[in-house]
Amino acid sequence: MNLLERVAVSLSAAETEFGAIKIGGHVTQVSTGAIRVSGLSRSVCLGDLVLVEGQDRVRQGEIILLDERDVVVKPFERSSDIGIGAKAWRMGGLAVHPDLSWKGRVINALGKPIDSRGTLKTGPAGFLLDRDPPQAMERARVSKPVRTGVRVIDLFTPLCVGQRIGIFAGSGVGKSTLLGMLAGFGEFDTVVVGLVGERGREVREFIDEVLGDALENSVVVAATGDESPMMRRLAPKTAMSVAEYFRGLGHSVLLIVDSATRFAHAARDVAMAAGEPPVSRGYTPSVFSDLAKLLERAGPGAEGEGTITGIFSVLVDGDDHNDPVADNLRGLLDGHVILDRAIAEAGRYPPVDILKSTSRLSQRAWTDDQRELILRLKGMIARFEETRDLRLMGGYQPGMDESLDKACELVPKIYEALRQSSKAAEANDPFTDLARALSA
Repeated sequence: MNLLERVAVSLSAAETEFGAIKIGGHVTQVSTGAIRVSGLSRSVCLGDLVLVEGQDRVRQGEIILLDERDVVVKPFERSSDIGIGAKAWRMGGLAVHPDLSWKGRVINALGKPIDSRGTLKTGPAGFLLDRDPPQAMERARVSKPVRTGVRVIDLFTPLCVGQRIGIFAGSGVGKSTLLGMLAGFGEFDTVVVGLVGERGREVREFIDEVLGDALENSVVVAATGDESPMMRRLAPKTAMSVAEYFRGLGHSVLLIVDSATRFAHAARDVAMAAGEPPVSRGYTPSVFSDLAKLLERAGPGAEGEGTITGIFSVLVDGDDHNDPVADNLRGLLDGHVILDRAIAEAGRYPPVDILKSTSRLSQRAWTDDQRELILRLKGMIARFEETRDLRLMGGYQPGMDESLDKACELVPKIYEALRQSSKAAEANDPFTDLARALSA
């Protein structure tokens, strides 16, 4: 088959997949990360999908910049086989067509299967990847608590159905393991997992070892670290659109995105390719607006719809919890769980820093007695930790302070009670388990 025949076959496939197409322009400039196309400026919008004729097949890209004469297209794949004069076509906004049969499947950022289990059934409705969040006054309220099966979270940072919370940690501290524990607990109708910028090896390991049997109730959207910034930027949006589909069916959806930081990195790369200047440690202004729009799409839907409970991991660069992305996300989310490297090195898993973690909706999850107990325990833990150096130097003797003596007796028991295997979450009542451990 010669070149013209291969391109003809690709165009035929594109017509079948995307509908009727019309020639709209031609390529005038090709760079490492972007393509400039002439002839489309008057008929396209930012974010529209464009098909570009390559030497082997038709390739896809997204419009990231418009000017009077040309548009700049960021390809989803390498652009080395696209030459000057290649034809380009406008295809409208990016969308996926989810279906109930997608449960148990692994797809890429464009909604295509990557799990060797055959083609995906196409749902009747298209969900744009850049959808607007529900209107504030149309949303249902968040009120119902939900169990995660992770004792330290259920006790000290409890979640509610429809809440959005972040898991903040440096690399190698245990974010993915904790996310797997949360995904495997069965109090949600559907689980949607967005793996953004992960190593290819880790994707398979997360699905086989961490999700395990929970995959049959899950949809996994994966964009590995070797894929283009466009694919890594789209993956969380695709996961969110799939979650919105299930929310519209009335499902209680758990959405896990690992990680929001890599989404921000990809959004920064795309914005800089469009000529946007960096303003905060290399991040462009649009990165923070993209984060806000993505996170606001999660949560409860309109009255009568389901909910999306969002858990977003945040990779803290250099263990600096005040870097721009982490600082911005703390203000957008309904709580944050801080994983501490020193706690992980001490062998206490999950390595949650109880005193620095908080849930803004915890008051709706605790009873009055539970709230009073947790406040007392936090005060005791704070006293234990702030006097650690003093006690190690021998500056304190038992009997000098009754409250500190009690903290020294009980806090190690609390820490031991919070240890939990990474294999699975547990359905036991965490307050009963804690009371049993303290009484022992």
